[in-house]
Amino acid sequence: MKETGFEKVPARDRRRFPGISSRAYEHPADRSALVALRKLSGFDTVFKALSGLLPERSLRLLFLSDSVRVGETQFPHLYEMLRDACYILDLEKVPQMYVQQDPRPNAMCIGLDEPIIVVTTSLVELLDEEEMRAVVGHEVGHALSGHAVYRTILLFLTGLALKVAWIPLGNVAIMTLVTALREWFRKSELSADRAGLLVGQDVNASMRGLMKLAGGNHLHEMNVDAFLAQAEEYESSGDLRDSVLKILNVLPRTHPFATVRAAELKKWSRHRDYQRIMDGHYPRREEDKDTSVSDSFRESASHYADAVRSSKDPLFKLVGDIAGGAADVGGKLRDKFTGAAGGGSAAGGGAKGGATEKG
Repeated sequence: MKETGFEKVPARDRRRFPGISSRAYEHPADRSALVALRKLSGFDTVFKALSGLLPERSLRLLFLSDSVRVGETQFPHLYEMLRDACYILDLEKVPQMYVQQDPRPNAMCIGLDEPIIVVTTSLVELLDEEEMRAVVGHEVGHALSGHAVYRTILLFLTGLALKVAWIPLGNVAIMTLVTALREWFRKSELSADRAGLLVGQDVNASMRGLMKLAGGNHLHEMNVDAFLAQAEEYESSGDLRDSVLKILNVLPRTHPFATVRAAELKKWSRHRDYQRIMDGHYPRREEDKDTSVSDSFRESASHYADAVRSSKDPLFKLVGDIAGGAADVGGKLRDKFTGAAGGGSAAGGGAKGGATEKG
């Protein structure tokens, strides 16, 4: 950091986004998943009850007593990154940040009244300065978007589900909420990745960080293009059985797979929306109150429709076929699952010229 009068500004020349709204970088799937979560039966009741019961003071005391609080005299380089991120995203109050001893590389933003950012020692040791800057920006993005509240509830409910696993109906009810929260949180990670890029303003550093989360500190053994090709292969390969396995694999996770995150972020970095933000054209917080919820939901629905049309995943392509009125749906399902070649029935042959695949 360097001093300019009484104000600290980033040491490297980075663009700043005064008054930026989190809507500028939030992934459409993040917003639609949150809308769906709030529509879940009983969620509002549980949310209000838990907001008053969650031991936030206990969490703060725990980190204060058993972790290292980042500041001017402890992990000062992280403190500068934190202030830098808040300066760039115009977050007025700098959240408290802690470093916690843990062999697993991880970071999180939790808290109800005020967000707390926690990074593990393994993550600090794994990443270089620019990679870490993107991570800190990622967590500040969570704070700006108000994600910390739902993350805290997810942590609490996950622990509670383990304690009441012996109560069948009670566990089912809690796991329904946990599953919905995980689905939203995976989408929110895509939003926070974008915030990290806005803070770091170095897409290569963001890519390197995600590669290290997947393969460790062996960048000399890895290649960005090959890593992104894995995401392409993951999305497009296999049959419907693989599509189902992908869903089952991701359900217990709070984060999307690293290759998928890298591909999503790379795509956004090349999109006109990112360039518009970098040019200073973005929604402001002062406009948030005038934002239409229905418009946001329509935008999210449009995103999902586009995703289905453009996806190479066999299940999404089948959905596109059905939506497009493809004939012999039962035969398509059979062939996809069995791997049989499309021999075609009489009905299938008759519709051959009229049906077009939307993929």
